[in-house]
Formats: sequence, structure tokens, C-alpha cells
Amino acid sequence: MKFEHISSQPVIDAGRFMLRPLRGADAGLIEMYAGDERVAWRTTTIPHPLPPGVAEALIARSNDPIHSEDVWAMDASAFGGSALMGLISLERLEMNQSEIGYWVAPAFWNAGIASAAVEALVSANPHRARTIFASVFQDNPASARVLINCGFAYLGDAESFSVARHAKVPTWTYSKKLD
Repeated sequence: MKFEHISSQPVIDAGRFMLRPLRGADAGLIEMYAGDERVAWRTTTIPHPLPPGVAEALIARSNDPIHSEDVWAMDASAFGGSALMGLISLERLEMNQSEIGYWVAPAFWNAGIASAAVEALVSANPHRARTIFASVFQDNPASARVLINCGFAYLGDAESFSVARHAKVPTWTYSKKLD
């Protein structure tokens, strides 16, 4: 018999779906969606092609009692939808700050999933952060619109290394103050 660690992360209601901690059963869908080049190219950390075991390693890291990043699945199964439409995360930074990151599977693009997930996570503010940061690649204006629509303010241009692209890519950086 195999037991899964039960995460201390909260389950967050996002309206049409829930944000819930990752579980072992998510590995197949994470692998399928994150293995899509369109998803990998919009993130800094997902390699393409996706090596075996990456999804399982992510789930193990997120369920480890000692971790700096909380990861949630966007799960609409309670509403008759998919058990995993994408992932959203909050990484703890210094001085009561966090950084949000997210991706949505292409099958669910342009349906308001990312906006609802970001809005729900920011409203819940499980890290009790005073400021939340986010960065998006400049060739992904849809993600920039998500942040702007959720009340994030543009801070400036930068660049981040993309594992999938094997290159530094120009980014826009945003923040949202929570007091």
C-alpha cells in the first residue's frame, strides 16, 4: 500500500474550479500538458522535450514538508471539467514577498482560467505576502494581460533564461502590493 503526503497548502475556490495541492495522480496530465512546446516556451523552467520523471519530481518537491514554492493544480473536476487544466505557484521570497507563476494547457486557453486562478490565489494570499511579483516573456502578451487585469502594475523590462529555448528571453516584470 502506498500513502501520499497530505499537503498543508489550502484548497482555494476559484469560482469555476479549485486550486488544490498536487497529487501523484496528476503526473500524467502534467507530463502531457507541460510536454507541449507551446507551454514550455512560455515558462522559464519547463524543458522541451520534457525528460521522463519531471512531473513526478515536481510533485515530490511540492509535497516535501520543506519547500520554498507552493504549487496548485487548477482542478475543475468538481464542476464536470478536467482534473488538471494548468498549474499555478507561489514562491517565497525575502521580506514578506512572493513570486507567482502559472501555465494553462492550450486546450483551456482564452477561457479566463489563468485570470481566475491568479485572482483567487492573490485574494487568498496563503503566504501573507505584502507584495507579489510576476514576470512574463514579452512575446506572451496574453499573460501580461492576465496580470494587468488582476491589478498588477508594470515595473520594467528584464530578461530570464528559458530552459526550453536555451536562451535569455526579454521579460516584463509586474508587482502587486497587498496591504
